[in-house]
Amino acid sequence: MGIPTREKVYRALEARHGAELQKKFSGATVAVCGLGGLGSNIAIALARAGVGRLILIDFDKVDLANLNRQQYAVSQIGKDKTEALKETLQAVAPYVEIESHSVRITESNLAGLLCRADVICEAFDRAEEKAMLVNGVLEKLPDKFLVAASGMAGIASANSIKTRRVAGRFYLCGDGVSDSAENLGLISARVMACAAHQAHMVLRILAGEEDA
Repeated sequence: MGIPTREKVYRALEARHGAELQKKFSGATVAVCGLGGLGSNIAIALARAGVGRLILIDFDKVDLANLNRQQYAVSQIGKDKTEALKETLQAVAPYVEIESHSVRITESNLAGLLCRADVICEAFDRAEEKAMLVNGVLEKLPDKFLVAASGMAGIASANSIKTRRVAGRFYLCGDGVSDSAENLGLISARVMACAAHQAHMVLRILAGEEDA
């Protein structure tokens, strides 16, 4: 069986989500900043939901150590994460439009990279990079929705991972406590749970449901 047509894929999504909601998803642009355990899972969830355009940003390459929690294959080790994730996304959602940037996001380039997004997802590993992106978006792109994450490490219950609205258009997902440098570090299922919170909050925002 060949790849279904764009029309067939859209109608299948429309049948699942309803015409009005699917139109909102398909017309949206979402930026995913960081394509590791959070970002790769967020991107796949959004593509499966039929979000029309994804902006993928990461400067890193796929490494063996990534495979316990990130959506990459052994055959993709050594590839740019932007390239590898684009391959995966096109396999599961062939008509999603993908804009990719294999660069490190900085204070000086973030506005240019993210200005076309309706919603921005922060999916970095390092606390200082998270803070830089959040502060930069709030300062330079205050009209954008921002969905960030803090705390998804360890073997603690996934029920402690929650989504809250911090202020205005800024949302934060996670337990707010755990640190990947402590205990067992990052475990796939708990990271995926946090990524699911982020992806679902994005879809709620696109649907016009702005409460966390």
